[in-house]
Formats: sequence, structure tokens, C-alpha cells
Amino acid sequence: MRAVSPHPVLGILVALVTAGSATSMELKDPYFGEALFHAYQGHYFEALERLDAEMAQHYGVDEPQLDSLYPHIDHAEFSVGDFELHYRMHQRAGRAVKAVLEADVADPVRNEAAFRLARIHFHKGQPEDALRALEVIHGHVPEDIRDDIELLRANVLMALGRASEAVDVLRRVQGSEDLKGFSTYNLGIALLRDERPEEAIRQLDKAGRVKGRQRETLAIRDKANFVLGTMLLEASEFEWAQRSLDRVRLEGPFSNRALLGAGWADASAENFERALVPWSILAGRDATDGSVQEAMLALPYAYSKLDVHGRAAVLYERAVKTFSHELEKVDASIGSIRNGAFLKALVREEIRQDKDWVVRLRSLPEAPETFYLVALMASHHFQTALQNYLDLADLRKKLVSWQRDLDASEDITRLRRAYYELLLPDIDPRFRKLDAQIRLRLEQRKHLHQRLQQMLTAPRPDLLATASEQGLEARLDQLAAGLAEASGPEQAALRLRIQRLRGVLTWGLETQYHQRLTDAHAHLRALNADVEKLTAQYDRYVRTRQAAVHSYVGYQPQIDGLRGRVANALERIDVLMARQGHMLESVAIRELAARRERLEAYQNKARFAFADSYDRAVKAQAQAQ
Repeated sequence: MRAVSPHPVLGILVALVTAGSATSMELKDPYFGEALFHAYQGHYFEALERLDAEMAQHYGVDEPQLDSLYPHIDHAEFSVGDFELHYRMHQRAGRAVKAVLEADVADPVRNEAAFRLARIHFHKGQPEDALRALEVIHGHVPEDIRDDIELLRANVLMALGRASEAVDVLRRVQGSEDLKGFSTYNLGIALLRDERPEEAIRQLDKAGRVKGRQRETLAIRDKANFVLGTMLLEASEFEWAQRSLDRVRLEGPFSNRALLGAGWADASAENFERALVPWSILAGRDATDGSVQEAMLALPYAYSKLDVHGRAAVLYERAVKTFSHELEKVDASIGSIRNGAFLKALVREEIRQDKDWVVRLRSLPEAPETFYLVALMASHHFQTALQNYLDLADLRKKLVSWQRDLDASEDITRLRRAYYELLLPDIDPRFRKLDAQIRLRLEQRKHLHQRLQQMLTAPRPDLLATASEQGLEARLDQLAAGLAEASGPEQAALRLRIQRLRGVLTWGLETQYHQRLTDAHAHLRALNADVEKLTAQYDRYVRTRQAAVHSYVGYQPQIDGLRGRVANALERIDVLMARQGHMLESVAIRELAARRERLEAYQNKARFAFADSYDRAVKAQAQAQ
């Protein structure tokens, strides 16, 4: 059945467009875009790491509506669950998707979230919960997942044993171009489970003839033909089985089993000459495949039925040697696995970069432990367990990398401390002296401002006297004090002159008061500009001084705490990797042991058949002579 897993980034971008209002829905948050960028490349851990940090920062700000993530917060919440789902964090993904369902979001986003939640439950083997999630879908459904929802609904119904309802659902999506071949094949399987074999055969035959060049279409067509051929073979419809099996591609994933079945279809119909053709092709393929090994016995069996006992004996002898060689490879594989080489081969980075890495493992000459495990490693359960191990290996690499980053951060703070602690003792005293001067000047400026403000309502001309005028006033006060106790006509004349001089001085102050007050305000405004420059420079220095200290102070406790958390996580991962690796090795060894028993059985059959064919060939030759 087709796995319905549209790419998360494409689904999110479609949701961004379909759920948008009349305003533009272009991506406004670069960090959200960075998370989507990582997800598009399949790096879901990095995508979660980036998006979790961005959302935590978003929820920590005082005014989230001013944050660049605010227009996309609903989609970000949905994306977190989607990324966790693809990273196989099903529990957390389910909670995140449920949060989207319970929020007040647009229909397209809510329906896609319900679809993802249903798929989570279906993958976890919870079809009842999956069906309940699908029943939540209503209103506008995004076009790109509409057919996938129906296909998932049909799969859930079949998992619940309600095949007849699944048939009705699948009939509605038969015209879907995106589900080309898959809908027809699934309908055939549903009809088969609904005990309607004739209709199932017609649908599988239709699926086996579907047109298309896409890789998925070709694969489902081969599978439909193989399943149909197997059904017809079991029903003794050998001719129809042959036609279906002949439609399977020779290079497809079902080619070996189809060739084997095609040969048995001919052999069951007593047409051994035709059976030689597919079995001869199959017997020349990779001997580690179970179908190829069975063909190595079936091919000489066909020759023996045709009374070509000499050729049968040669092929049986070749099969015995091949099985002996394969038994040696199985033993070497078991020994290699027990020595730990199997897990080392699985985590090779150059292998994992290739999407067909499971197939490539078979061709590694230095990895005999993988020769017989391709079918096992391609199974869903083994892939899940293997992916858990690979995820643990990746997490371990990240933790080791973070340890190096913490060491580098510690070195940086140490170097900064050594640099600034040499400079600051010399700078700080000079700064404190300058700071005292600045504070004094600012206080003086404040006092001048207050005086000038008071003089607007209570004129004080004497306060606007110049320095020379203040000096003259002081000199006149001294002269007046000296003449205070003296008497005589000369002293009286001097006192009169002093009064006249005071009058001249006062006249100037009084008549020039307004102009001088205006000039004082102008000078104060000019002083304000200088004070602003001084304050800005002062603030810059303070910030620089604080940044210098903050660049190395307070980091060590955080680094020590993170280093402890990383060390604890590494210990847990090492334990989990050991357990998971042991489980994988045990499963692989059990699989190899079963293959060894099968090879020994094949070898024994080949030996007895060889002896029998050899005797028959000798007798036939003697009779001919």
C-alpha cells in the first residue's frame, strides 16, 4: 500500500498560501525559513532545533505581535509536530498536532493537522484513534492532500476489518492522477479481503496494466502483477498466472520472485521446456537471494523432467558448490556480526548518503555481514529499529561536537578574561576621575538651567553680569567699605563717585538684561548639544565596558552545567546504543541462522538429486550404447 507522506515543507508552504487572507503571506521570519530549509533537506533534527529556539524566544517577548514570527505562529506550531513526526517523535508530534487542532486556526491548517495526526496513529498501529482523527476533518480541505486523506481512510478501515467500507472509499478516488495505480491496487486488496475474489482479480489486473513511467507507478504495477500471478498460481490457473507474471519487469524489486513463480506456473502445467527460460535467467543472478537459490534446484529439476539427466547432474553439482560457498559466507557473516563489523558498516556515512544504501551494502567486499541481510534490512520493523540506532549514532556525534564547542567557548572566555583583566585596572581609575568631572559639569549645567528658568519670572540682572563687571562690582564694594568710617568732604565726593559708578554698572545690567538672557539661553542650548555628545560617548563607553566584562563573566557556571548535561546524555546514549545494537545483531544472527538452515536443506537436496541424476545419466548412456 502506498505510504502517504507528502513533503512537510511543501505542505507547509501550501498551507501558508491557502490559509492566508487577502494580505501577502510571504515568509517574514528568517529563522522560520531556516528551519524550513533544513527540513527540505531532510535534516529534521536541525529544523526542530532551530524552530524550537525561535518559538521559545517568540513566547518569551513582552509583545509577541511585534515579532516577525507572529504572522506564521499557527504554521510554526503545525510545523513542529510535522518535523517531530518525520523525526519519528510520535508522542511529541501527536501533542503538537493536537494543540493545532484545539487552536482557532483556518480550516486548511486544521484539516492537514488532523490528517497528520491520523497518520501518526495509523503508523503506531492505532486504527481506532486514526479514524477518530479523520472524522474531525471538515470544511475546506487542501487540494494536495484530499486524495491522500481518502487513501489513508481506506487503509484505516481495512486495518479495522471493515473492507466493504474501504471499497466504497477507494472507488471514489479511482480517477486520481496522484494515486495512479495505488488506488486500483488497494481497491483490489480491499475486494480480496471482502471475499470478492473475482472483482479483486479484475482490479489487480487493471492495476497491473496501468500506464506510467514514474518509479512508484512501475513498482506498484509490478506488485499488482506479482500478487495476481501468485493468486492465480495457487488457484491452478497456470496460463493466466503466467501472463500476469510475465508483465513484471526483469529489473524490478519483484523480478526474482516473479521469474520463480513464472517457472513454477509452466512446470505445474507440465510445460518444463518453457519453465527453463525464467529459471535459467534467475539461476544466473546473485546467489544470496532466496529465489535464486530455489531456482538453482528448480532448473535441474526441469531438465530431469525432460530426461536430460546429464545436464541436470551438472547443474545439481554446481548448486552443491554454490550452496557450500554461500554457507561459508553465512558463517563469515555471523562471525563478522559478532565482532561488531555489522554496526560499523551500517553507520558508514558514504553508504547512508545514497537512498539505495541498503542495496549497496550487498556489494561491499569488506562487509560480508550484509550479504544475506538486504531483505531483512528492507523490512519495516528492522528499518524502524535500525533508524533508532542511526539516530542515536547521529545524536552521539552531535553531543561530541557540542563538547568540543563547549571547550572552544571556555577557551574564548579564558582568553578574553586574560586580555581585559590587563587593560581594565589601568582604565578604571582614569574613568572614575573623568566620571566625577562629568557628573560635576552636568550638575552645574542643571543648576544654570534652573536659574535661567527662574529668571524668566523673577528677573535677576546681577546674575547675568560678565566677569569684568563682577570684578568691578567687587572693587566698588571694597572701596565703599574703606570709606565707610571715614569723614570729610573728600570722602563724601569719593562716595558719590562710587555711587555714580554703581549706577553706570547697574544701568548697563538693566538695559542689556533681555539681550543677555536671550544669549544665555542660546549658549545653554549650545551646551546641551555638547552635553548630548558627551552623554552618548559616556554611554558608549559604559556599554563597551559592560560588554567587555560580560564577554567572560558568568559563562563558566553555564558551561559547566551544559557539559554535565552533555556527559549524562552521552552515557545514556552509549547504553541505549549498546542495547539497540545488541538487538540488531541478535535479529541479524537469527536471520542468518535461518538462512543457514535453509541452505543446508537445499544443499542436502542438491546432493541427493545430483546422485540420482548422475545414476540416471549413467544408465541412459549405458542403454544408448
